This record gives sequence, structure tokens and C-alpha cells, in this order.
Amino acid sequence: MTSAMSRLQAHWVYGGAIAGVLLLALAPLLMAGLTPAGGLVYLGLAAYMLHQYEEHDNDRFRRFVNEVVCGGREGLTVASVFVINIFGVWGVLALCLWLTERLDPGWALIAGWFLVVNGAAHLVQGLVLRRTNPGLWTGIVLFLPLGVWTLGTVWPQSDTVQRILSLLLILGLHGLIVRSLRKAMP
Repeated sequence: MTSAMSRLQAHWVYGGAIAGVLLLALAPLLMAGLTPAGGLVYLGLAAYMLHQYEEHDNDRFRRFVNEVVCGGREGLTVASVFVINIFGVWGVLALCLWLTERLDPGWALIAGWFLVVNGAAHLVQGLVLRRTNPGLWTGIVLFLPLGVWTLGTVWPQSDTVQRILSLLLILGLHGLIVRSLRKAMP
């Protein structure tokens, strides 16, 4: 792997944090051309980028998972964190925005479930472990309210297929991560 790719994988979160602030600064201009459902997906992407800074600054999340969840074993690598967040988060939310704007507003449920499931996972983990975890505060303050707002707004515009597939997609993505970690768990 090139040193440029290694640096990108190690430091992606800082560009994401700046991009999240930029997306929010441009929101009044860019959201004017979006449907209400698309606007919520757009805000979800910006919120996710800010959440990722809390979660991944100084490699917090990877170290936390490897130490606390995997008992000191390497369940997450720098490369896997990069792939999960760039393709599994940014890519999925970008696709969600396209689907919402070009096909049907009901596909915004993907973003709503993404926010709610991730925020709830941080909250449950904090309660079970009786300690904070990387991403907990933005999960509570940003994800849960915005996710519930998105689900509540889009639900009446969606159909049963969108409701089920959206939730299954997000649970599946989180399940893939948990499944890959099980190999390293004590």
C-alpha cells in the first residue's frame, strides 16, 4: 500500500469533519433544491460526518473496540475502519440521497434507520458497559432526534417494501461488522 493511501486511511476523519461543517454551512443553498425527504438525508450525512469526528478522532473507536469488545485482539484495522466509514456510511448515504431524490422519497428511511440504529447501539453499549464510548454523545444528541424525525416524516410516504428493506439493509451492515469482530472476540 502506498504511503499516501496509508495516510488517507489513518486521517480520513479530519477531512470528513471539515466536510460535515461545510455541508451544514451550504445547507440553506443546497437543500433548496431537494425534497423534504432528501433534505433530511442530506442533514443525516452532515450529522454522520460530525459524529465520525467524535467517534474516530485519534483512532478512538478502533482502539476502544479492539481493547474493550475484542479483549485486546485486533478486530478492526485502520483499513477496515476506512472502508466501513467511506463506503459503508458515506457511500450508502450518498446512494440513499440519489434514491430519495430520483426514485421515491420513501428511500430516505435508509438514512433514518441508519441514524436510529447507530445512535441506539451507542446508547445501549454505554448502558451495558456503564461507561461512555466513542460516538455516544453525538449518537444521543444528533442521531436519535434526527433519525426519529426522518422516520416520522418519511414513514407516511413510504411503502412496506421500503420500510422492510431499509431496516434490513442497516441491520445487515451493522451485522457484518459484528460478524467480522466475532473472530477476534475472546
